Amino acid sequence: MPTFSLAPAVADAFPDTLIALVTATGLRGHEPWPRSTAALEDLERRLADGTWHPADETDPRIDAWHTAYRSFGTNPRRIRPSVDALGRRLAKRGALPRINPAVDSYNVVSVHHGLPAGAFDLDNVTGDVVIRHADGTETFTPLGEPDTVEHPKPGEIVYADGAHVLTRHWNHRDAHHTRVTEDSTRVAFILETLHASRDGGLLQAAADELRALLAPHAGRTAVQYLGAARPQVSV
Repeated sequence: MPTFSLAPAVADAFPDTLIALVTATGLRGHEPWPRSTAALEDLERRLADGTWHPADETDPRIDAWHTAYRSFGTNPRRIRPSVDALGRRLAKRGALPRINPAVDSYNVVSVHHGLPAGAFDLDNVTGDVVIRHADGTETFTPLGEPDTVEHPKPGEIVYADGAHVLTRHWNHRDAHHTRVTEDSTRVAFILETLHASRDGGLLQAAADELRALLAPHAGRTAVQYLGAARPQVSV
């Protein structure tokens, strides 16, 4: 099983970072997931009747990611953190995209709690995963663009395994080859905050909510936390 680690330079630059790793094995993506469907519909209904709205860039949870993006040279108004982009899409269209049950589950948890989320099919991860600064030599193939090859800029924060970059701009976009599909059976789901001292409880609630959506459709689920105090975990 791979190890996930937070590089010392990233931990030093963002010392209050906390990442929840929600792992699921024996995932069954082809069966109906009624609780996830209900969660999506409930959030969209609350948006429509005005009792809830997604966090935007005026919210401190989103603003913190904008500040982080600027620190490593990314314009967050042009290349947005995933939760910001997803919330804007929801606010504009009134609905979240339906991709597949596992992806839909982390998307609804992400926008509900205002925290970035992503996922990797562990069967397509090569070696261990490190959250680190790019050196500019790495390759990245964006989700949905299997014939495209990009090179992250030096200093950009990425998730990277032994062969490829798995995300660009920390959490802007995931890679195509580790995308989660209905056939994925071993998946690591990621939820993140830059301010654990303020939002650690929110992160735990989000991780618990995601685990509850996954558990009826998995052989096993687990939650672990990665941060400055525990910079390495095996999943």
